[in-house]
Amino acid sequence: MKVSYDWLKEYYGESLPAVEEAANLLGKHAFEIEEVVISEQDPLMNIIDVDVLPNRSSDCLCHRGVARELSTITGVPLTHDPLVSKPELPATDAIAVAIEDTDACPRFTATLIEGIEVKESPEWLKTRLEAIGQRPINNIVDATNYVMFAIGQPIHAYDAELFPQVDGQWKFHVRYAQAGELVSLIPEGGKEEDRVVECVGTELLIVDGSSDTPIGLAGVKGGRFAGVHEGTTKVIIEAAHFHPIITRKTARRLGIVIDASKRFENEPSRELPLYAQADIIKLITDIAGGEAKGTVDVYPTPMEQTAVTVHKHKVNALLGLELSLQTMIDIVTRLGATVTEHDDSFVAVAPFERTDLNIEEDYIEEIGRLHGYGNVTAIQPAPQPLTELNQRHYYSELIRHTLTELGFSEVITSSFRKKDKVQLKNALATDKSYLRSTLSRNLAEVLDKNAGFNDLLGTPDTRVFEIGTVFYKDGEYVTEHVSVALGVRLKQSGYTGKEDRPCDEALSAISKALGASFPAVAEVGQKTVAEDGLPYTYQQGIAELNLTKLLEQLPAPTAYAPVPHTDAISYQPFSTFPFVTRDIALWTTEGTTAENVELVLNEHAGDLRIRTTLFDEFSKDGRTSFAFRLVFQAPDRTLTDDEVNQVMEKINAAVAALQWEVR
Repeated sequence: MKVSYDWLKEYYGESLPAVEEAANLLGKHAFEIEEVVISEQDPLMNIIDVDVLPNRSSDCLCHRGVARELSTITGVPLTHDPLVSKPELPATDAIAVAIEDTDACPRFTATLIEGIEVKESPEWLKTRLEAIGQRPINNIVDATNYVMFAIGQPIHAYDAELFPQVDGQWKFHVRYAQAGELVSLIPEGGKEEDRVVECVGTELLIVDGSSDTPIGLAGVKGGRFAGVHEGTTKVIIEAAHFHPIITRKTARRLGIVIDASKRFENEPSRELPLYAQADIIKLITDIAGGEAKGTVDVYPTPMEQTAVTVHKHKVNALLGLELSLQTMIDIVTRLGATVTEHDDSFVAVAPFERTDLNIEEDYIEEIGRLHGYGNVTAIQPAPQPLTELNQRHYYSELIRHTLTELGFSEVITSSFRKKDKVQLKNALATDKSYLRSTLSRNLAEVLDKNAGFNDLLGTPDTRVFEIGTVFYKDGEYVTEHVSVALGVRLKQSGYTGKEDRPCDEALSAISKALGASFPAVAEVGQKTVAEDGLPYTYQQGIAELNLTKLLEQLPAPTAYAPVPHTDAISYQPFSTFPFVTRDIALWTTEGTTAENVELVLNEHAGDLRIRTTLFDEFSKDGRTSFAFRLVFQAPDRTLTDDEVNQVMEKINAAVAALQWEVR
């Protein structure tokens, strides 16, 4: 929200810290600051762009709220606080209000003002609105916007002469919309056409009680039916409270997320409407003339602020501080709360606008941030001896270390599958309706997707493993265990059977590392389901161990293995664009080595070459043939065949100059 520095002064007074200092205080103790704009030509245009987070949006999406926050931080009282004294406004019988659902609309106030003149707003008002990015329209509409940005209560003005009185009364009715009901809304920014929206039945409407005609989409936007225009002389000002969830759903569904709906979504205090009426009456009569004839206030169930007990020991325990009870009370009093002191605690009642202060932890958070988190000293706790080692973690780390030494990479796949044995009652998505009963299927998919990157990585095969939980049914109950799955896929597409040997070696290495003895894979054969008592399954280059069952055979660890020292690891960004391969086989002259050939190839391949791999070598009739695979990839684009062919032509020319023959 853009906050006018000049506007803040109206509440804080001339002692307001300088623009940048005020922004720093807010950023340190309360909000994120997006931008600070200082205008040397016009001080009225100095702006602090404040990112008010949801926990404070109920009271700080307005200038008074931000000024009050600065006052709380600095301890300097506001010189003018529009919320300090409850307004006493004369009542009127000229307006009647009926509310269908008081949960959806807990409070509705309306004021009749007669004898106004709709015209251009005074310069000071236009300047303040323009400074925060608002477009002035006329003095009545501008006044409603001004009060909203001043104290945070949205307001709407209706032309009272555009709908009839019944028995000498204007009748307002707040009800739910009917499915298919159409509402004509005020045109948006500069547009002349009405926007007509179709309701689905969940929206809240404000209607003319005499004709049941919608005159506003409650909490979202006013209707065209009773909009203020140049000839308006009599207005009814509405300031109400609407349910935040109803407002949010309506605004999001219709795509009408405006300043008013944002504030209703964050549920400002139900006490605000009457304060807003007092402010709008004064402002309109000052800039548009006229006279207020009275206010109606329908508020069936007034909300009371919660009294919360805050304990000194809990505050210090959670914050890691040693504050005195008096210091805590001083901070909470600066919030505007009423505080009653007890022996080692105090009872606080927050000011009505602070609807976010409802439990003890809320006050502890306030004490911490206002005292300053920079004042919290870091304490290094004394090391505590381990009383018990986590067996699963201990042996999982041994398995990880063993497999990574053998060239395996760890993967983490989803616990959900489209189809399996255990179905979820509330599926996350149509392709995530079941819990996995095995890691092997996921690992097979990983291998299939990654097998094509061997040339890029310069590896003869793809080796992956995963340690994770699987779920299955045991009679009527769902049970689970931890599995270890490892898989190998050669460069060739699909399973070839030659993957078995690396898996055998890996399983043997795991067995040796764990000091366990379980049957060798060869003794089991290519079974898709393990026999009872055996802790693994094995098929098509993927082995899966039941780690939970295996742990039952292993001794409890007595100490964690020391973490091996690792040299500094550097990270280099990789390209996300496709790679291209080219093979070249050469007859070379006598005495030429593979290293000689690779040096020449790399020298002429240029910056697009990222890998050169020797994949064949043989000698015949005194000559040696070397076959290399070159991998090309660009960091910023997809390579074309023409680009790569031009590189290969340069390589062929260099090879020919050395009297090597391309086969």
